[in-house]
Amino acid sequence: MDVLSQNEIDALLDALSTGEVKIEELKGTAQQVNYKNYDFRRPNKFSKEQLRTLQALHGVFARILSNFLTGYLRNNIQVEVASVDQMTYEDFIGSIPSPAVLTVFSLEPLKGTAMVQFDPMFLFPMIDLFFGGKGEAPGSVREFTDIELAVARNLAEKVLENLALAWKDIIQVKPVITSVETNPHLHQILSFNEIVALITLTTQVGDATKGFINLCLPFPLLVPVVSQLAYHKSFKPDTTDISIQETKRLQYWLGFPMIELTVLTGQTQITVHDFLQLQEGDVLLLNSKVDQDMDLYVGESLKFKAQPGTLGNQLAVQITALTSGGEQDD
Repeated sequence: MDVLSQNEIDALLDALSTGEVKIEELKGTAQQVNYKNYDFRRPNKFSKEQLRTLQALHGVFARILSNFLTGYLRNNIQVEVASVDQMTYEDFIGSIPSPAVLTVFSLEPLKGTAMVQFDPMFLFPMIDLFFGGKGEAPGSVREFTDIELAVARNLAEKVLENLALAWKDIIQVKPVITSVETNPHLHQILSFNEIVALITLTTQVGDATKGFINLCLPFPLLVPVVSQLAYHKSFKPDTTDISIQETKRLQYWLGFPMIELTVLTGQTQITVHDFLQLQEGDVLLLNSKVDQDMDLYVGESLKFKAQPGTLGNQLAVQITALTSGGEQDD
């Protein structure tokens, strides 16, 4: 900053009094400085780079979770990362709708607790699938029953196991659930002014029901991890674990088509005249013996050998061998 001498100040005042220099001209020569607003009550603790890395990390988590839920609940369930933001714990609690299911958990050996929130439009279809339904949500949102909360806790355990799997390239953690809540205001795990990372995952069951999962990770919990996030520019899911889940998913979808199985008990030949004379009670002599294996066809292909018998009050066959033709086709 330039400092004017007393002579320069007197000359400037004289120029202003005579009209030689106008005040507007002085204002125009002043430098324009732009300031960015900063809220000291809500300081940003995560850098943009760290937030981007968190998004990439939980993109892997979303893929792993999608594959797991598809195999676990035997329905196509899609999970994707919608957003990763930082906010105060107070803002997060204030955004939670009612009813909601919030699972409080720790990630040993990290200190502190975190929270995962299940949206009703995600949780109700999951519970319906768990009990053999089609993954439908109720017509109107209602409170959860004790049985549904027990299922929600079981589901949260599975979700957090997959979270630990996604995190293992950063740090090995062991999720431990401490409580399952339906009213966030009755269980304050953090100071309202504490900064948290909020990871929002969108979910979809088949082509219909959509919901979301919120993962609330406090900054103090992530302090030992934050320094490592910058060194992980990209994340790749464990190919072994993903291949297992993909296999389960493929097995599930291949299980839908109905395949006709036919057991050939035996064959015989008769004349057309004898055929026309057949009546109830007539006995036909087949070319197979009582203790001989029968042919079992899958579609029109001979695949197995089988022995006849009963199961309960129904006829049944027990597969005894795979035919050589079946091995070649497989």
